[in-house]
Order: sequence, then structure tokens, then C-alpha cells
Amino acid sequence: MQASVHTFDPASGNGTVLLDSGRLLPFAPEVFAASGLRLLRLGQRVSVEVEPADPEAPGARLTRLWIVGIGAGETIR
Repeated sequence: MQASVHTFDPASGNGTVLLDSGRLLPFAPEVFAASGLRLLRLGQRVSVEVEPADPEAPGARLTRLWIVGIGAGETIR
């Protein structure tokens, strides 16, 4: 699934993404650190994984974010 970066604080690694459905989901510094990225720009499109599988479910949380083609194991399509 894809989302747009809504907020990002480079000092803390905290941020939020805006899903295409309009829902905001926060992400923790650990999620950003695991992405292998150095910075995110507001409005940047990222791929995300959300737990539980339904991002609209109460308690859903972002567990992974990445940019296709950037990072270990990512091939440019």
C-alpha cells in the first residue's frame, strides 16, 4: 500500500503518513530507522505496511515504510 508523508521530525524520527483513504497513521522512530532512509519530505510517496491488515481498523499501526528501489533487497522496477 502507498501513502504520503504528512509530518516528519528529523530530530526524533517521529512522523505521520496520510493513507489514500484520508486516514492519518503515526510511525515511531524505530520504523523510520528500519527504513534505511536518511530523510523524508512532506508529500513524498512511500510504501507502507500496516498492522492489522485493514488500515481502517481501530488500533491499526504502521509497521514498515520504504521507497521502492531504495535499501537492501529493493530492486528498481
